[in-house]
Amino acid sequence: MLLVAQGSSVVCAHAGQAQPSTTNPRVLLSGQPAVSLAAPWLISACPFPPNSGGPCVTAAWTAGTTRVMSMGQPLVVNTGTATCVPTGVPLTVVATQVRVQAQ
Repeated sequence: MLLVAQGSSVVCAHAGQAQPSTTNPRVLLSGQPAVSLAAPWLISACPFPPNSGGPCVTAAWTAGTTRVMSMGQPLVVNTGTATCVPTGVPLTVVATQVRVQAQ
């Protein structure tokens, strides 16, 4: 499992771009701050039509690291689980740093 940093490419199931609202400044991954599980994600440019229950606006990660913590919080990993609101679709980590792994 690779840790997710602020500059990672993360998308909703409709290809909207997701970015963390806050980062964890105590852990740097290839020079970018890591993201804790508690940080909500903001989604932009989701093309899912409003009359179908969309577009995706925010997302929350519900599964991340289990053994590695920072400031008492688990961190986001590329194999973690996240759900978008209001659509309920998952987020997908498309690209992240490849040097730091965690459980």
